[in-house]
Amino acid sequence: MTGAEMSIVELIVKASVPVQAIMALLFIISIVSWALIFQRSAVLNSAAKSGRQFEDKFWSGIDLSKLFEDLNQRAKPAKGLESLFQSGYREFMRLRSQQGTSPDAVMDGTHRAMRVSHSREIEKLERNLSFLATVGSVTPYIGLFGTVWGIMNSFIALGAVKQATLAMVAPGIAEALIATAMGLFAAIPAVIAYNRFTNRLQRIETQYENFLEEFSGVLHRKAHSKG
Repeated sequence: MTGAEMSIVELIVKASVPVQAIMALLFIISIVSWALIFQRSAVLNSAAKSGRQFEDKFWSGIDLSKLFEDLNQRAKPAKGLESLFQSGYREFMRLRSQQGTSPDAVMDGTHRAMRVSHSREIEKLERNLSFLATVGSVTPYIGLFGTVWGIMNSFIALGAVKQATLAMVAPGIAEALIATAMGLFAAIPAVIAYNRFTNRLQRIETQYENFLEEFSGVLHRKAHSKG
C-alpha cells in the first residue's frame, strides 16, 4: 500500500508542468470547496436552530412589544425570523402611529417591509452556494483537460522512438488519470453538498414564508382592532 502511495506521489512529481499546474489548481479548488461546505453547513444549522427557537418564543404568548424591545436592546443583531419580525413590527408601529393611515395601508407597508427583510435573509443563506455548483460542473472538465494533455504528451513521446513499449506510455497515461481523479474528487463532494444545502435552504425558506404569513395575520387582526 505504501508503494502504491509513493508511486502516485512520484507520478505527480514527475508529471509535466501543465498537468502539475492543473493538479495544483484542482487541489486548491477542493480545499476552498471543503472550507465552504463546513462554513455553509454551520450557517444553515444556525439559521434552522435559531428559527425554531424564535418561533417557540413568539408563540409562547409573549407580548409583541416586549419581544420587539428585547430584540432592540440585545447587542447581537437580529437575523432570520428575528429580522423579519423586527422589520415588520417596526414598520407596523410606525405606520399605525400616523394619523389617517388606513389599516389596509398599514398592512401593505408592513408586508413590504417583511418581504424586503425576507429577501435579504435568504440572500445571506444562499451566499457562495453558486461556487459549489460551479465546482461540481467545471472541475471534471479541468481534470479531463489534464488527462488529454498527459495522454497527448505520451503519444508524442512514442512518436519519437523507433520501438514503442507499454512501459514508455504508462507513466504519462497514469499521471493523466490522476488529473481526472482529482477533478472528480473536487466535484463529487461539491455536488452532494450543493444539493443538500439547496434542499435545506428550501425548508428554511418555507419556514420563513409560513412565519411571514402567520405574523401578517396577527398584525392584521391588531390593525383592525380598536385597541
